Amino acid sequence: MTEKHELIVRTLGDFTITWQGHQISGGSRDSQFARLMGILLHYSETGVERGRLEDMLFEDSSSMDPHHMLRTVIYNAKKKLEKAGLPSGCIEFRNGVYGWTKDITVVEDAREFERMVQEADLEDDPAKRMDLYLHAVCNYHGEFLPDQTRHIWVMQEDRRYRQMFVNCMEEMVDYYRGSNDFRSMRKVGKYASMVSPLSDWETVTMEALMGLNQYEEARDLYDNTVDYYMEELGVKPAFTGTSVLEQIASQMENDYSLMDEIQPFLSGEENTEIKGGYMCSLPVFQGIYQAMERMIGRGGQSVYLILCTIVTGKGNPMKDGAVLNRLSERLSEAIITSVRHSDIVCRYNKSQYLIMLINTTREDCSIVEDRINRKFKTEGQRTGLRYNISNVEGKFL
Repeated sequence: MTEKHELIVRTLGDFTITWQGHQISGGSRDSQFARLMGILLHYSETGVERGRLEDMLFEDSSSMDPHHMLRTVIYNAKKKLEKAGLPSGCIEFRNGVYGWTKDITVVEDAREFERMVQEADLEDDPAKRMDLYLHAVCNYHGEFLPDQTRHIWVMQEDRRYRQMFVNCMEEMVDYYRGSNDFRSMRKVGKYASMVSPLSDWETVTMEALMGLNQYEEARDLYDNTVDYYMEELGVKPAFTGTSVLEQIASQMENDYSLMDEIQPFLSGEENTEIKGGYMCSLPVFQGIYQAMERMIGRGGQSVYLILCTIVTGKGNPMKDGAVLNRLSERLSEAIITSVRHSDIVCRYNKSQYLIMLINTTREDCSIVEDRINRKFKTEGQRTGLRYNISNVEGKFL
């Protein structure tokens, strides 16, 4: 139960202030009240010099009288705090420094996380140190003051805490890897991916799954992660490449099976009645492309690669946005229904698709372009498509 003299402050992954079991509301989490409280409570042990506090609060303001602005913000904040039931005089001003009263203890998750990390760093026993790191990591819940990340001091603190988290994770992963404790490794990998998304922590979980001989789960995670990064960022994750994929594939072993059991497994859930091209993920497309390079050299096949890009009316590639999302879905459908069943398609990013036309001619590429244009473009549409075509050359002759 929260002690009456403690103010519970969460700054990692969210920003909340709780007093006697009730949250203190002060408008949006990037209001002047929230910004002031974030600063004073984070630096409650030392206080903040008035000039620095003005710089932190009004860094994007052109006011000629920051002293008056600060006094107004402090006055309004005191009223809100008194209304929330806190004793008067919580915010103090002494010797040019604004601070939080020592009569009310501030328990902030960010400072607690830092304290736990420092305690773990000083532990000599490796196993105990890992337990302490794990305890610290479980108290890291994401970005520092996530609604205030445009402010310089917040960015600096967020970077510092994020690096602490990374250091703890790397220490634990190395320890778990060395002791073959892949179950613990999988748990911390999944947690890291949740609290620090789009940071490549999925590779830790993949490695742990392979260590547990769960190769199919590792492959599924790989494919899902690539799709997630492409959807959120429009680019493939930094770890994408043949190394992770090959490591997974090389260790995928199955029980003894008959041919009539293996072929359906290889075919998967692909419906042979589906018309149009084969849509696949980028790693699968890359594997097919590399196989084609080998086959062309000896078989004499003619394969063309088309890069299809959504462009603005001025001919520039479109950037992120709701409009691009809709156009990307429409282009996907237009491409799939414009190519043959044997042709391969993948989305490279939100504005670009790759098409591999098998056993075709340069003239056929133009025909495919016309089909896609007719299905993609609508009357009065200002955006368009740009095509780049390249002949796939064989290797290993």
